[in-house]
Amino acid sequence: MAKTNQMTGAEAMVRMLQAHGVTHMFGLCGDTTLPFYDALARLDHGVTHFLTRDERHAAYMADGYARVTGKPGVCEGPSGGGATYILPGVVEANESSIPILAITTDVATTSRGRYPLTELDQVALFRPLTKWNASLDDAARLPAMVRAAFRAMTTGTPGAAHLALPFDTQKGETDPGEVWADARHRQFPALPAGPDHDAIVAAANVLAGAKRAVAICGGGPVIAGAMAAMKRLAVLLDLPVATSVSGQGVITETDEHAVGVVGSNGGVPATRAVIDEADVVLFIGCRAGSVTSERWRSPKPGTRIIHIDSDAEVIGANYATEVAIAADARLALEALVSELEAREGLPGQGGRARAAAAWDTKLAAFGPLAASTETPIRPERVIATLSRLLDDDATIVADPGTPCPYFSAHYRLRRDGRHFFSNRAHGALGYSLAAAMGAHVGRPGVKTVAAMGDGSFGFCCGEFETIVRHKMPITAIVFSNAVYGWIKAGQRTGFGGRYYNVDFSRTDHAAVASAFGVKAWRVEDPEQLEPVLREALAHDGPTLVDVIAQPLNEAAAPVSEWVA
Repeated sequence: MAKTNQMTGAEAMVRMLQAHGVTHMFGLCGDTTLPFYDALARLDHGVTHFLTRDERHAAYMADGYARVTGKPGVCEGPSGGGATYILPGVVEANESSIPILAITTDVATTSRGRYPLTELDQVALFRPLTKWNASLDDAARLPAMVRAAFRAMTTGTPGAAHLALPFDTQKGETDPGEVWADARHRQFPALPAGPDHDAIVAAANVLAGAKRAVAICGGGPVIAGAMAAMKRLAVLLDLPVATSVSGQGVITETDEHAVGVVGSNGGVPATRAVIDEADVVLFIGCRAGSVTSERWRSPKPGTRIIHIDSDAEVIGANYATEVAIAADARLALEALVSELEAREGLPGQGGRARAAAAWDTKLAAFGPLAASTETPIRPERVIATLSRLLDDDATIVADPGTPCPYFSAHYRLRRDGRHFFSNRAHGALGYSLAAAMGAHVGRPGVKTVAAMGDGSFGFCCGEFETIVRHKMPITAIVFSNAVYGWIKAGQRTGFGGRYYNVDFSRTDHAAVASAFGVKAWRVEDPEQLEPVLREALAHDGPTLVDVIAQPLNEAAAPVSEWVA
């Protein structure tokens, strides 16, 4: 029994979460978690725990929660299978620079090597998937280790952390005097680093000499809250601003300087032309990876590059970089704007005209498809209908597969900030429903939509019970086409149409959702799409609309490798 002036490790963990401002966490119970759950049950802590149906979705919920709140997300699970199931959500968040803390309880340290049930080397398992990772083998050191995890998650380039919490540590003794937190690590990015002045001057010199510069923004400036600074730079230079999928929200896509998404997922030839014709490309919080750069072909090699990123290792990894600025995106952009504002005779980059031309071309192709009365229903019609019905502050989470390219290319965000996101680091199916749940918990006052294909539905449908239990008014939209469409489209264009093992039987998704208690509809007639979506979005509880949709292998999806 703990001494009267001590607390248990499990109690200390609860108090440390409380001290770091944690108000919501997502997880699933297990044998090794019993002391931790007992502490959560006994103590007054203000943390709402959401019991999920598997650990993977607990991590996705923590991810979605973090993206819309600017606070670290917290998920937990038991040893063994629980630790392995939680991995996909942890690595997705880490590679997306989203701080989530995964706590996986573990067998007692005294049982190691004696073949206890569920034993595995959790630290080795999580090491390549996290920014920070440790096993809390000493209850006395637990508070300091939790502080280190939050410090690592929120500073520099944010990322995921993992803490293994052994059973005997949960029952061990901790000094209550060690339970405290640095309030600066309750949000991210914490303690942002400013830019080198000489690098800012060099970047300003390059931009001042440019004739057709363009900015390409990744998720970094959205995470850093650099929206106002980005807008100031765009106006100052008449600079066109393009984004990756993760960068959507750095500027409203109805802004006159907004080009929209570029790259192989969501980009189109008209937006690619803006990049290919540039004499200077300013990467901001963007890794210039294979998707954004269309496998490093756009921008073209030899283009003058300025690169801003909080992670210095990213800069120059894919393009020879003339000016490197290792700094927080907001602080770097603010410094760059200040430097340029002090100069006279800055050249305009023709951003408004170039952006308008790209949108005009894209909309000319999109309009007829969005109005199409063909069956199966074209995804473009779904996007256009949602654009009319959803408020500007709605949150949309899209799975990879059918939803992502259509939403990223054609759903024009009318408000900056994080209002649309997808899991672009690893692209696992089944992300959007759980991430939308976390986003709703973090931002309950707006409408939240989860868009998925029927392949993704099969990965995540158990969480409809969680949605119903918590009465979350989320609308799920399923693009139902009975195929792993992305792969089939690749087989069509790259492998001579030799289709192999990509088709499956059609599921009545509305019936499945109804069985969980979700109000659901099935739509096959394009004329019924708008009235059904309107009713679903207005309903005060969870809803699902099963849209019998055109498969990707037959579509005009904005994915460059299929266009050829």
